[in-house]
Amino acid sequence: MTEGRVILFAGGGTGGHLYPGIAIAQCLRAIDPGIQPVFLCTTREIDRVILEPTGFEFIPQPVVPPVRSIGGLLKFWISWRETRDLVRRFVKQRRPAAAFGLGGYAAGVAIKYAATHGIPAAILNPDVIPGKANLFLMKQAKAVCCQFEQTREHVSADQQRKLQITGCPIRADILSRPPRAEAAARLGLNPSLSTLVITGASLGAQSVNQAILATLPDLNMQGWQVLHLAGREHAAAVSEGYRKIKLNAHVIDFTPAMADVWAVADLAVCRAGASTCAEMTACGVPSVLMPYPFHKDMHQRANAKVLADANAAFLLEDQKDPEKNRANLRPVLQSLLHDSAKRRSMAANASSLGRPDAAQRVAGVILSLTA
Repeated sequence: MTEGRVILFAGGGTGGHLYPGIAIAQCLRAIDPGIQPVFLCTTREIDRVILEPTGFEFIPQPVVPPVRSIGGLLKFWISWRETRDLVRRFVKQRRPAAAFGLGGYAAGVAIKYAATHGIPAAILNPDVIPGKANLFLMKQAKAVCCQFEQTREHVSADQQRKLQITGCPIRADILSRPPRAEAAARLGLNPSLSTLVITGASLGAQSVNQAILATLPDLNMQGWQVLHLAGREHAAAVSEGYRKIKLNAHVIDFTPAMADVWAVADLAVCRAGASTCAEMTACGVPSVLMPYPFHKDMHQRANAKVLADANAAFLLEDQKDPEKNRANLRPVLQSLLHDSAKRRSMAANASSLGRPDAAQRVAGVILSLTA
């Protein structure tokens, strides 16, 4: 590739969309330091928090998610047109060699514009079930990079021909996790204790937080410590919740240092977002998965089922009610906390599903588009 070639990455709004893109961008730069990754992201604060430390250029797009009301659809349409103008200017000025969609509404404008203006485009589909934006963009893309083989069951025959099972990229620092003692020290944890990690991904998960606070008082936590990634909007309430149940947990709102988190994790209770599944399988972390229950297509449940079918995780439906969740979560957690053989077996099964070379595979797809 020639020096200074621009690769456009479109998407954002959550870590699940951005972190795979960062991993791919890092891989491309390792192959050719002259490549210039540029992220067209959202205006959400989490995008700035995640992208700023990477040093990659990023440009917030005005596009907002569609809302099914007259006012919501009008706002979406106006933001779509404003974003299209931004993308048009970017393409004219920077002439990207390829465009890569990271999923969600924030990928739509740029990938459609690129594909219809002679710029080769591909997308990442990290969930088993493609979302509406990806189903739309599959028609425009030359290639669709997927995490799961099971995605073939959810797309048309024409779309199946575009699928490449690459895995979902994760960052290099997660793959080369630090020694447990070093990670524990940075997180303020005791390296000699087993660690139960609770996470709802970058934005947190209120029902998971509430389920854990309802469940832990009933459990024998001897030999264990809790690391709870609560989400920025929930951290204060979660900290207060632990104070009330008189359990000394380490609560943080958000950390980009997931390499440290997975290095100390002996068991995780979490959502089943695509990036979370990719990271846990690459790192061999046994888990109890509580998929997000409010998506119409229940795509996180489909992700979780892949891990559960491989005996790498337990799948528990999020009942949304803390007491109902406690009734389901308590016996599973109580068993796993004190069955190290079961956790080792689940960890091995998780590792067998991992695709640690996913970033290299996707980078190869992008480079092939520019050949």
